[in-house]
Amino acid sequence: MDDRFLRLAIGAAIASGLMLAGCEQSAPPPLPSTRVMAVETPPPVYPLELACADIGGRVLLRLSIGPDGRPTRVETLESSGQPALDASAAKAVEDWTFQAATRADQPVASQINVPMTFTPPVEKPDTCFALEDQQRKQQD
Repeated sequence: MDDRFLRLAIGAAIASGLMLAGCEQSAPPPLPSTRVMAVETPPPVYPLELACADIGGRVLLRLSIGPDGRPTRVETLESSGQPALDASAAKAVEDWTFQAATRADQPVASQINVPMTFTPPVEKPDTCFALEDQQRKQQD
């Protein structure tokens, strides 16, 4: 009788476990998320005086992007060492547009780091010569 009772008890325990396991609800799969993506990113204006002087640099900006895909905040993480380049880069990104990041298929605010490199032109623009002449006249 004890052996039969033990087998029934074990069988009942296994059946209960299987029924409880069937009742457990697994978490639904996470809804897709996407990262912020650039849509329209016109280049910054290269300050003429620096381009003519063969001065370049790299600026690293952190942009806060709102759910509407527009920058809401621009922060300089690394300066180029040239205030005019830093200001030009920051001004340019204020007008950029993005496809907002999403979470659970809903647009959300996010942040993105944007490096911007200013490389002086290989050939001086003609306007540089006019600028140099103007500077010489001011010194005379």
